[in-house]
Amino acid sequence: MKLILPLLLAATPALSDSTTGGKTTECYCTDRNGDRVEMGETICLQVDGKMFMAQCQMSLNNPMWRKVSDGCLSSSLNLPQPAVDAGGVDAQI
Repeated sequence: MKLILPLLLAATPALSDSTTGGKTTECYCTDRNGDRVEMGETICLQVDGKMFMAQCQMSLNNPMWRKVSDGCLSSSLNLPQPAVDAGGVDAQI
């Protein structure tokens, strides 16, 4: 059992980097604008008029986008309207 544990630990791959010829190759995805997106990040993609959430993942040693869910997450703030009567505010301050 003591012999198997070091072999299992040595067999685990690096998270998202590989080494080729002594140089580290960083793996990442790019979005529509060519901006870098790190492994595991999720963004909203629009392809052929359809919008969906996609995550940057590895497949056969290549970075790729994997669809996570239909539609995109969004948020909106319902800000209250300011009071019209500001009579309680001292203009001299």
